[in-house]
Amino acid sequence: MLHTRRLRWYIGALLFLSTVVNYMDRQTLSVLAPILKQEYSWTNTDYAMIIIAFRIAYSAGQLGWGPFLDRVGTRAGLSLTVALYSTVAVLTSLASGLRSFAAFRFMLGLGEAANWPGATKAVSEWFPRRESGWAVALFDSGSSIGAAVGPLLVLWLYHTFGTWRPVFVIVGSLGFLWLLLFRWVYHSPETHPWISPEERQEILADREADQPAADDARPVITYSGLLKLPQTWGIIIGKALTDPVWFLITDWFALLLKARGFTLEETVMAFWVPFLAADAGNFIGGGVSSALIKRGMGIGAARKWVVAVGGIGMSGLALSVLITDLFTLTAVFAVATCAYAAASTMVLNLPADVYWTRSVATVSGMGGAAAGVVTIAATYLTGVISDRYSFEPILIAASIVPLIAVAAVLALVKNNDATRSGLVRSI
Repeated sequence: MLHTRRLRWYIGALLFLSTVVNYMDRQTLSVLAPILKQEYSWTNTDYAMIIIAFRIAYSAGQLGWGPFLDRVGTRAGLSLTVALYSTVAVLTSLASGLRSFAAFRFMLGLGEAANWPGATKAVSEWFPRRESGWAVALFDSGSSIGAAVGPLLVLWLYHTFGTWRPVFVIVGSLGFLWLLLFRWVYHSPETHPWISPEERQEILADREADQPAADDARPVITYSGLLKLPQTWGIIIGKALTDPVWFLITDWFALLLKARGFTLEETVMAFWVPFLAADAGNFIGGGVSSALIKRGMGIGAARKWVVAVGGIGMSGLALSVLITDLFTLTAVFAVATCAYAAASTMVLNLPADVYWTRSVATVSGMGGAAAGVVTIAATYLTGVISDRYSFEPILIAASIVPLIAVAAVLALVKNNDATRSGLVRSI
């Protein structure tokens, strides 16, 4: 049988494509928001309610899908959830008003919530820890690429058909194409027919290097047990106070630019720049942390260093309230999203760094759920404050909260008695 060299990076590319599709589905509504607002006479608060419906389901889904994926495995779990959200994305073309859009977005959020716990779990299965930063950067960069490519595709489809309904059908169908590829390519490294014996041994040896017992023989830590660990809270807070800033930009950027007096057509080229910058940030974060580890820095210290620099970079978002020209405004958002993506890549990687394989998706899901709850509150406040005042107070707040996230990660994610007893991995 022929073996594929460095098969794990093909797996990483597959996870990247999943994230691209995931974000293109959710960006469809964000890009069409100005058009739909006019057609249905929505206020910003109305639009916020649709986003909140998505976030409620997304938060609940993160809590539920994490243990489900740890139980049934990556292949079965992602197959089910991608089929679910792709079906919903296509059916959104049938929406006819505020309530139906909210209902479809709720179901979309429920399905899409599995992507990050599932991809993080796949990384923990397939990649040695020295490479996991790069692997997380690769799949997480799909969010930036999806957010950048999505507006161009969505607007082209809208102008081609002259209506928004076919846009949801075509973009939503991409998930089914990915699913066919995934079912063909993805298996665990223990059973994959294409993997070479050398690569299988490399992956399994790294996984077993610092654990005294086989991972399958290790008891699964319960939710209550995980919540007693400070590492869990560091990850939860780190994700909960950085993700809302990203979602502020992905969900509201088109409306924010319109509030500054720019039309959708004249900003379409500027629209993708912050997302392309975020893509660069993913690889900067993963690359810098891997380089620091290669030079002898500890895994935990390398991850935290990137988180700290990223949090400081995000705080520059406050400068956007002083800027009126499109070029400079876009540049400020680009710096903020680049910094966010670098820090986010590290926070996403922490569950695989700290926990044994059978708890990775669960902890990742807990962080995602917490981020979802905070994002719900932030989304509602964004709608109300932008309707009554402006986007400026929101942008100032978005520049402050990442610094709190940095403090939590630095203080809580560290070796302790749980590490020394083998309950979690050394970092």
